Amino acid sequence: MKISGVDIRPGNIIEYEGGLWRAVKIQHTQPGKGGAYMQVELKNLVDGRKTNVRFRSSETVERVRLDTKDFQFLYAEGDMLTFMDKETYEQVSLPQDLLGDAAAFLQDGMDVVMELYEEKPLSVQLPDQVEATIVEADAVVKGQTASSSYKPAVLDNGVRIMVPPHIASGTRIVVDVYEQTYVRRAD
Repeated sequence: MKISGVDIRPGNIIEYEGGLWRAVKIQHTQPGKGGAYMQVELKNLVDGRKTNVRFRSSETVERVRLDTKDFQFLYAEGDMLTFMDKETYEQVSLPQDLLGDAAAFLQDGMDVVMELYEEKPLSVQLPDQVEATIVEADAVVKGQTASSSYKPAVLDNGVRIMVPPHIASGTRIVVDVYEQTYVRRAD
């Protein structure tokens, strides 16, 4: 589907210079002289490269629709992750770097959404928030109440995040997977 260069929104996947790119950030600019344009930061879905491109309103780009399918994470072997299609029970192995930092939050049996283009897996989306256990939390330093003081803690998957002072080791918390930040205490 062709769209105008100024209609690109964050999250859109477009075909540009023979590759598939996801729009990460956009900035619409209307200079005093000349036509308006859209400054778009693109990330390549295959190799992860980033680039900045200016699209004028007169330019058109091909917007790509990706198929999404529900998968379940089975296990990790080396740096390969194995997922199972929840409808056909077919297994797919993908490199761990396709998920980036979010791969640390994968848990056995976790439901994920896989984006496919022409039956080829491009990316895996985890739930936005997951539960994790604090295995190590620093002691609170008294007298640091002038501002909202957070302390470093280590989760059971090895990821370091900042948590409020009242969170102790052994506490179950909810973590934002993509921001890697504390959300709230788990119920």
